[in-house]
Amino acid sequence: MSRALEPRALGRTALQVTSLCVGTSPMSMPSHYGYSVEPARAVATVLAAMDGPINFLDTSNEYGGGESERLIGQAVRARGGLPTGFVLATKVDPDPGTGDFSGRRVRTSVEESLDRLGLDHLGLLHLHDPERISFEDGIKHGGPAEALVQLRNEGIVDYIGVAGGPIDLLVRYVATDIFDVVLTHNRYTLLDRSADPLLDAASRRGIGVINAAPYGGGMLVKGPTARPRYAYGLGDASLAELARKMGAACEQRNVSLAAAALQFSVREPRIHSTVVGISAPERIGQTVSLLDEVIPDALWDQLRKLSPRPELWIG
Repeated sequence: MSRALEPRALGRTALQVTSLCVGTSPMSMPSHYGYSVEPARAVATVLAAMDGPINFLDTSNEYGGGESERLIGQAVRARGGLPTGFVLATKVDPDPGTGDFSGRRVRTSVEESLDRLGLDHLGLLHLHDPERISFEDGIKHGGPAEALVQLRNEGIVDYIGVAGGPIDLLVRYVATDIFDVVLTHNRYTLLDRSADPLLDAASRRGIGVINAAPYGGGMLVKGPTARPRYAYGLGDASLAELARKMGAACEQRNVSLAAAALQFSVREPRIHSTVVGISAPERIGQTVSLLDEVIPDALWDQLRKLSPRPELWIG
């Protein structure tokens, strides 16, 4: 096992997680990623994750209309349960028909997830994309945050987190001291540092930090020609040219752009685990091998100089 993968505490929680986490959204969201994954391959990927060096897997109630959780559940049942020490995190989502994101909906979302996954308990459960409602609705009596706290108090989940986009909003949720973990995506990469204030706020409180999408939707692994839109179109179009320059700088030193993008997140001490979307069994080993590429300090300096101006960050 790469030393970078040795499990560490997820913030102040008792969960021990590897620096990499297998993200499952690509397994069941063809309209989002532009390709389909056969169910058998998806289940094989989850099984490979359970048998491999990564002990952390991320999903959500709404990924693929629940298909992601159903496929994971098939793998869990095939293994007779989760392996010892394996951490599976999912997220609560609004009602897909009505948009209801009340405390009552949170409980229904959890019940759906547990049924699909074949589990009666979760180690980590996130409030997913709270930007879909106001902060006030998120924390009010009878709202989703209160319901998550109750689920934790009842022992149905061990720890609760908040996973979303806008940094200012996540900072407000972190400041409530309700949550044990925060997950940010596309906002701490070679092309974006928006999440810096969030990482600082979480670090001060001992909150676990998960950084998702270190490749910015694929631009930093497949290159801007194959993936011309940063963060699925959220980022500025000029980021593609900077990604090309970063790729050229890496190529000059025989380093893959993907390795630099991944290690940029993994080497950050305020981040405890980095979520990488994986949809094929062989990709697990390939991703882990990126941690072993040696990146000289001179290249890090060069990549830093190529960083976009703050006004180009997503925020």
